[in-house]
Amino acid sequence: MSDQTTELKANKEQPGPTELRDPLLQQEAKKAAIWIGMAAALALIVLLAQPLLLIVGGLIVAVMLDGGTRLLGKVLPIARGFRLAMVLLMVAAFFVGVVFFANLQIVQQWAKLQIIVAQQIDLLGIQAADAGIMATPGDLKELGGRIFASLGQLTAAVTSVLGAVTSFVLMCVLGIFIAMEPKLYERGMAWMIPMGQRTFFYETMSQIGYTMRRLLAGRILGMVIEGFGTWFLLALGNVQMAALLGLITGLLAFLPNIGAIISGALILTVGFSTGYETGLYALGVYLAVQIVDGNIIVPMVAKKTVDLAPALVLAAQLLFGALFGIIGLALADPIIAVIKIALERGARRSADEAQDKDAPKTRSMLMRF
Repeated sequence: MSDQTTELKANKEQPGPTELRDPLLQQEAKKAAIWIGMAAALALIVLLAQPLLLIVGGLIVAVMLDGGTRLLGKVLPIARGFRLAMVLLMVAAFFVGVVFFANLQIVQQWAKLQIIVAQQIDLLGIQAADAGIMATPGDLKELGGRIFASLGQLTAAVTSVLGAVTSFVLMCVLGIFIAMEPKLYERGMAWMIPMGQRTFFYETMSQIGYTMRRLLAGRILGMVIEGFGTWFLLALGNVQMAALLGLITGLLAFLPNIGAIISGALILTVGFSTGYETGLYALGVYLAVQIVDGNIIVPMVAKKTVDLAPALVLAAQLLFGALFGIIGLALADPIIAVIKIALERGARRSADEAQDKDAPKTRSMLMRF
């Protein structure tokens, strides 16, 4: 053994590339593990896109329920559980009223709306063919089918009626559980973060919650105003299917930009199917409602929350809609708002840290003078 030891010392042996105690190997192994972990995380996000979106939807439902609970707390000094139960009862009563109202009017109007839209598409196709824009009227239907088919295939089941209802129920159930104990889940997320980062995490989550509550409250206010305003004004002008168009407009108001385009197209289609005068009146109603929403509600919400550029929101909706279907389209705006808040908080923190590092240097330079 002594001869071998002497020989090793004479040869000046160094750790080889397979030696795990080699610092260089350990450093490179850590880097490789980080890259592999990031690639695996991205793959899981792609594979689990639909469940992740349902979880995000559940969080948004929880934020809305929490906002209603906090709002009741300003006028009713009772336990949080009772206030949450009151909010749930009011939401359930609203949906029951909508379903009851739908059974009376909306179902018949929906079937009629489909017929009118199909007739107007055929008429538009004939006029386009006469003008030489398209070869046949069927080209317009084919174009529309391609547009709707391009919304993505990852959530094809969700786009069906049964899938949409199931997803909505799952998001509501998840949102109710989170709204019952929001601090519990917040502490659970913080537990997976290093101790030194938890204060920043709690402050960021507090700001996100504050902003999202007001953003969604403004969105609900816009839905109510647009829905009832459209219904009342269209009914005042004797436009057919005013109730259905008001309901559709109110629901689509949750989707900025795209929702207004779709609802406007339906309103104009129904209006011009009756005559030019009715169509012009429907156009005036649509413009009036959108002007009120764009010049009063949206600036008021943006002032108290986060101001998102319309082009950014539209691009996010197109991207999320193409990748994840209707759920991605509906959740694009809140997700972008959360990302923007997190990035702003991170940038502000980096600026503060840089300022703190530069402060001693500045003081030392001043002392020299």
